[in-house]
Amino acid sequence: MSGPEFVSPPRSLRRGAALTLVFVSVLATAAVTNSLPGDEQTPRPARTRNASTTIDSRKLARAASEAAADGKSGTQAAEGVVSRSGDRWGAVYDRTDYQKFVDSLDGEYTGVGLWARRGRDGRIEVARVQPGGPAARAGLRAGDLLRTIDGRQVGTRPVTDVIAQLRGGESASVPGTPVIVGVRRGTGTVTRTLHRARLTTEPVTVARLPGRATLIKVTAFTKGSGARVDRAVASAPAGGGILLDLRGNSGGLVAEATTAASALLDGGLVATYDVHGDQHALYARPGGDTGRPLVVLIDGGTMSAAELLTGALQDRGRAVTVGTRTFGKGSVQMPSALPGGAVAELTVGHYRTPAGRSVDGQGISPDVTAGDRAESRAETVLSGLGGGA
Repeated sequence: MSGPEFVSPPRSLRRGAALTLVFVSVLATAAVTNSLPGDEQTPRPARTRNASTTIDSRKLARAASEAAADGKSGTQAAEGVVSRSGDRWGAVYDRTDYQKFVDSLDGEYTGVGLWARRGRDGRIEVARVQPGGPAARAGLRAGDLLRTIDGRQVGTRPVTDVIAQLRGGESASVPGTPVIVGVRRGTGTVTRTLHRARLTTEPVTVARLPGRATLIKVTAFTKGSGARVDRAVASAPAGGGILLDLRGNSGGLVAEATTAASALLDGGLVATYDVHGDQHALYARPGGDTGRPLVVLIDGGTMSAAELLTGALQDRGRAVTVGTRTFGKGSVQMPSALPGGAVAELTVGHYRTPAGRSVDGQGISPDVTAGDRAESRAETVLSGLGGGA
């Protein structure tokens, strides 16, 4: 998720949870126990050779400390190290920006209602906009390339930096403050003045389709979204199928994606991942609904935690996937505290689907390829499975 102003992907240091799978949007978990839900069920075999740590966190902390001792910004020094490292998903947040990301994962934030992500060409683009938010009211839309914010060039700056500027600094991050955004759309440019607002996210929406089918749309795996999916599945009409729409879902909390998987699987493996070469696994809880026909809609905006869920449902034979190839964000980040209260998130490994497929850089191919009419095609597939759409 980077996030509403989501990095479509950030994250938090919360006690009791540990790793973050950085989803080009907003992620959070903690770094105190080195475990994700389900780790306790998995033995820890010897290190694998290809687990990737691009930066030594001690080196990063040392660079920040030395800069601070010289009267310079430790956070900027750490950002420079991460930028030069080649860690595509590594990021550094100051204390204030990190807390903002944590707040957004709880479903509330002050901003303009714009999700951003780094495209495959390295430029920052709008992943989606929140209906009714400042960005939507100003006419910004998914696919716009962010060029300037308050006159400052966006270029290939870190997505987290772009998001932080959209949300505003300590004094500007209040409802009503303006931010001027310039975007490129096709061959033209558009400039709009947006006014920040206090916004809430609705990551899960439910609708009834013709017949007995239920459409569950999940836009991000923020706090509580997994339980909402669970309730939506449980309350669906008897005998009706489920159309799970993960298009444009840029990720979120791994635990929430695992909870969503638990609603549709009867226990078993959801994903494996490595941390510094040590192997771990995520498991669904027993008792999920495995009887209803299930179709999952995906596209190039389906990322990270959403890809984790898609891979589990596809590999386990639980769902038919319809749409286009997903983005391919399958790396694992771990947060590390830096001097002065900043937080760095560095890539430490990658996750794999239950069948052992790597997602990072490859994405997940749908069972049924469909473009502009993907939803209609998905409903047809669901009906053919006896889902009543």
